[in-house]
Amino acid sequence: LSCAQGAHPLLPLFFPLTVTSEQIEHLHRRFKQLSRDQLTIRKENFDSIPDLEFNPIRGKIVHAFFDKRNLRQESDGLADEINFEDFLTIMSYFRPIEMNMDEEQLDRFRKEKLKFLFHMYDSDHDGKITLQEYRNVVEELLSGNPHLEKESARSIADGAMMEAASICVGQMGPDQVYEGITFEDFLKMWQGIDIETKMHVRFLNMETIAHCY
Repeated sequence: LSCAQGAHPLLPLFFPLTVTSEQIEHLHRRFKQLSRDQLTIRKENFDSIPDLEFNPIRGKIVHAFFDKRNLRQESDGLADEINFEDFLTIMSYFRPIEMNMDEEQLDRFRKEKLKFLFHMYDSDHDGKITLQEYRNVVEELLSGNPHLEKESARSIADGAMMEAASICVGQMGPDQVYEGITFEDFLKMWQGIDIETKMHVRFLNMETIAHCY
């Protein structure tokens, strides 16, 4: 595998320059396991990840792997399948911070991660997260808590939705209509929060556990 030997021309776009051939080989083994030794992965291949089955936003995580926006393609919509280069592109959003990154690199790195997360919330691909979309994600996340009743989860989600609106536009007037959270608004909402520790995928082990908070 040429890319596992450090010769792939696209690797600097996907990962820090310190990526090792061993890490790429590990990713390729994981890819082959998921694809069952095929050249591409389809959505149904994710059914082989037991722990992902219990993630309350499983559908959104799988959806994100095939979102053309996350694949850095110009067109909108979903891909039917992804190859190994696509897989590397998606995994790049979850790579750790490099200690030698300067402020500009860190800012770009953080925005890339948040853009990926923004796309997970923006389910209709219109470039905005409506308050209903935001509430739906919060409800889905809370649905994984067996000790929380559905009505309580909905109440918490409603509060989170209104808090998001207040952060983005401040105090709303009685007749004001909030059209939705733009990416710039989304950056405001995550200001001061360490996204690097909140968003990760433990996807490299053969006994896979996948998370995205």
